[in-house]
Amino acid sequence: MNKITKTLASLSSLALMAISSSAVAAQCPDLLKHMKRKLNSQEVVNMCEEYSGKAVLFVNTASKCGFTPQFESLEKLYDNYKEEGLVVVGFPSNDFKQEFSDESKTAELCELTYGVNFPMFETLSVRGKDADPLFAKLAEVTGKQPKWNFNKYLMSADGAAVTHYGSRVDPMSKDFIADVKKAMTTGG
Repeated sequence: MNKITKTLASLSSLALMAISSSAVAAQCPDLLKHMKRKLNSQEVVNMCEEYSGKAVLFVNTASKCGFTPQFESLEKLYDNYKEEGLVVVGFPSNDFKQEFSDESKTAELCELTYGVNFPMFETLSVRGKDADPLFAKLAEVTGKQPKWNFNKYLMSADGAAVTHYGSRVDPMSKDFIADVKKAMTTGG
């Protein structure tokens, strides 16, 4: 291959990558059009690239709450269904004054106490005028803001349906698992 042919081949590859990337962005649900920093890390995740095509369970968490043991159920749910297309994403929040101010303590509790392997992200506000844009959009789509820690929002794999569940809903209950299975098959 001569130099001009190699250059054209490289440009062609770049153009195809750009088109492919644009196509993914175009089909990405609005709820995933966010960049979020992983908990206690500098690593930022493009939610579209990571989670498009999957059912996503968004959960606002807290380390010092009566519902904190739900981390165990959330982890079990994630372990049971991640290969089938479910991702659980946790967002610590101190909106209800039950989260550590130090993310390293939150990460330690998640990892060491509850064995959390599902993605946990930066601490953010989940309600009111200071709500992070992701949680503001979840509230807008469902008509429900978190009333407490461990509210759950289940988005179908196609991004078309989002359902809100309160703190008391057990992630391992039969009804909830039935909803998760339905969400994983696209139209929740």
